[in-house]
Amino acid sequence: MSKTETKALAGRDAPDGQSPADEVKTALAGFVSDLGDFQAEMKTKFQQQEERLMMLDRKSVTRARPVLATAANEEAPHQKAFEAYVRSGDDDALRGLQLEGKAMSTAVAGDGGYLVDPRTAETIRSVLNSTASLRQIAGVVNVEATSYDVLIDRTYTGLGWANEADPTAETGTPTIERITIPLHELSALPKVSQRLLDDSAFDIESWLSGRIADKFARAEATAFVNGDGVDKPTGFLTHTTAANGTEVWGEIGHVVTGVDGDFAATDPGDAIIDLVYSLGAQYRANGSFVMNSKTAGSVRKLKDADGRFLWSDGLTAGEPARLMGYPVLIAEDMSDIATDALAIAFGDFASGYTIAERPDLRILRDPFSAKPHVLFYATKRVGGDVSDFNAIKVLKFAV
Repeated sequence: MSKTETKALAGRDAPDGQSPADEVKTALAGFVSDLGDFQAEMKTKFQQQEERLMMLDRKSVTRARPVLATAANEEAPHQKAFEAYVRSGDDDALRGLQLEGKAMSTAVAGDGGYLVDPRTAETIRSVLNSTASLRQIAGVVNVEATSYDVLIDRTYTGLGWANEADPTAETGTPTIERITIPLHELSALPKVSQRLLDDSAFDIESWLSGRIADKFARAEATAFVNGDGVDKPTGFLTHTTAANGTEVWGEIGHVVTGVDGDFAATDPGDAIIDLVYSLGAQYRANGSFVMNSKTAGSVRKLKDADGRFLWSDGLTAGEPARLMGYPVLIAEDMSDIATDALAIAFGDFASGYTIAERPDLRILRDPFSAKPHVLFYATKRVGGDVSDFNAIKVLKFAV
């Protein structure tokens, strides 16, 4: 480009009266201003994002964060309040709880006792169900009353064949028996030192549930077998027995071994076979044997006519042993083999024996009666009795 053209371009005015250099300066100034605004906006957004992340981090890390699980959110206040009551007797938190009114979830009892928290109650219940007790095979119902009535149809409704011409004859009506099972108070009284309760590392829930479940399981197991019905459940062996086929309602049928206080010398397994088939077919399908460990030691030696053992151990862990294909419950409260002893029972106990219980379990803290120890008075209401006498048979070691 010639010097003349350069001067002409340099001297030519911009459309708005500015020179090109001024126009460039104005554009650069606008760009720098826009860039500054953008930086300020991004800085504000980054600061807001950082504050939000910090808030989430505090909620996730600190112990004051809200519980995410619904079940934990429901149980944690009750569990904490119950632990405070057990450790120090502070019942303010229990009284202030607003809980859903379901079984084992009501915090305050009207008589000053307190129901245990749901997790501890379920732990105790699972221990009771897994112990060597008739509870494993009997029928269990929850009631909210002082007793439970069972209606049993002793006979079948009358029937007959009819044809088109002859009139239908009137048939007989069934006989209904009402059995009332009263609920009795089962109690346990474990104690622990206050110093041990004050130890923060002490698992109060596991200790308390274990002690209560152990006491209750022992008492229940005995009562369901041999209880006399006085302030305790009525055991099925407490009822009168009669020779099978001659018993009336209210009596349990028995089969004899033919030898006083022992099995027969020849074909000893025949008594077991007779016991099984003395039970009606409608009950035999759900039948179970009940005996103690000493009797089981003798029974597992029995063989049939072909030399095969009648007893077979469970194939997997936790599966009960079987006798003639039926499960065996070991209940130590059953009698040993002796003269006239009713040492073995067989029946459909889900139909034949009913356990009625209230679902609540109460604990009352007593720091005064056994200082420096603290007593925990735990109570549970439970009852039991034979509900169908035709569903249970026993083996009597007699002639």
